[in-house]
Order: sequence, then structure tokens, then C-alpha cells
Amino acid sequence: MKCIIIDDEKFAREVLSVMILKSPELILIEEFSNAIDAIKYLNTNDNKVDLIFLDIHMPNFSGFDFIQTIKNPPQVILVTTDKNFALDAFNYDCIADYLVKPIVDDRFNRAIQRVKLKREQIVNASNENDLEVKEIYVNIDKRLIKIDLFSINSIQANGDYITIKTETKNYTVHTTLKKIEEKLPKSIFLKIHRSHIINIQKIIDIQDSTVLIGKDVIPVSKNNKAELMKNLILL
Repeated sequence: MKCIIIDDEKFAREVLSVMILKSPELILIEEFSNAIDAIKYLNTNDNKVDLIFLDIHMPNFSGFDFIQTIKNPPQVILVTTDKNFALDAFNYDCIADYLVKPIVDDRFNRAIQRVKLKREQIVNASNENDLEVKEIYVNIDKRLIKIDLFSINSIQANGDYITIKTETKNYTVHTTLKKIEEKLPKSIFLKIHRSHIINIQKIIDIQDSTVLIGKDVIPVSKNNKAELMKNLILL
């Protein structure tokens, strides 16, 4: 899991960095001494953050202020010297655990296991919902045309339009890749490039930075390749 640290105390960041480094589950991608810089990072950086270690007490902008400011926050582990905020913490769905400084290894590891369990529950719930979605309707020439989701090979962005490529036919629709991505089951469809979404079940071959689906060779961006490989069963 990719994680960041937000804490105004340098020593606290150093302690957490060491603990994260020892955990095979975690990858530390950035750390911040204040919440404002972290918000700017989250709003402008394409790297998906899975977990935030967040101090509650920071000058001018508290940890709770931070959570209320960002949209769709990832899972959060609160880190503080104050035990009195525990009840307040669990009013937020994104908060997975609450660590009181000084943090010991055993308590840190239990917090990470709690994050993993919550993450698995979210994925399982998402997969269950995915199974219920079997088709989409697209507006073409003032007609609503039904497309079986499992027949879709890939979707490509072309300016203000997208092309949905199925096993038998292609459909050009006036919409954006982002809008259709939000409606597709995440257990089956994956964005692998800024202009391409693919049905991972239809992959024939992967070579270097491309995938083969049907007769189409589709590029995979560097930022998305790791996510693609994570969704495949490798032997």
C-alpha cells in the first residue's frame, strides 16, 4: 500500500518512516510537515495514496480539518499524543485506527492489519456490486443501445468522444473516458493509459508496455503498469 505521513514534528515523521520501512505491506511515497502541502500533493499528483498517517494536532490546520477538506479520502491512521480524541476519530468512515505516541511496533503492526482487513472488505463489497451490473446503455443517434459489459474489449478516448470496442462491433459515444470509467465494474475494467480502458479478462498477451486484446495493441503507461500487474494472476 502506498502511504504518506503528515506530521509537523520531524522526529515523529522519522519514527513512522522507520516503521513503514520495516513493513512489507507499505511503501512510503512522501511525507509532509503540514496539511496544506499534503492537500496540494493529493490534488495534483497521479500517484494513488492508499493510506495516510495523520497527526491530529498541527498548527492552524488540524488532522480533522484535513479529512473534511479532501474529497474521497483514503484510509487514515491517526497519530497523536492525546487519547481524548478517540471517540471523535471514529465518526469518520475513512479512519481505520488511532495510534497514541510513543508508538510501539506491535501496536503499529495491528493497525496495519486493521487497514488490510478494511481494504479487503471494501474490495469484496465492490466485487459483489460488480456482479450485479451486466450491461450499459449508450445514446447513439437518439437511440439507447444496450451493450453487454462482458462483450467489451476496450474503450478508447478520441477528443470529446469515446469508442467502445466489442467482440463484434464498435460504438462511438459523445462522452468522456472518466464518466464511463465511474460506471464500469472495477473488478473487470482498468484504465491502463490516459486514453484507454481495457477489459482485463480479454487480454491475450502482455509485452513490454503494451497489451494485446483482439487485434488491438494497446499502450500501458508507466504509472498504470503496476496496477495492471496487481490485477493479474501470475504463476
